[in-house]
Amino acid sequence: MTTTVIQPKWLTTAEVADQLRFGLSKTKMLVLTGEIRSVKVGRNRRILPAWVDEYVERVAAGAEGWAA
Repeated sequence: MTTTVIQPKWLTTAEVADQLRFGLSKTKMLVLTGEIRSVKVGRNRRILPAWVDEYVERVAAGAEGWAA
């Protein structure tokens, strides 16, 4: 018997905050400023997992030239 794991297509702002280990307020600010892309579905804000990855890659690329 095989088990299929269904991955969520959309994430809530709270789920993104949990994944990034950010506070909810910081995550909401990133969404409102457009740093993390999102769409509004009805009254809810939703984020594609790929958009979270885009944000992480963009931030990491900005840190590549930085050395401690």
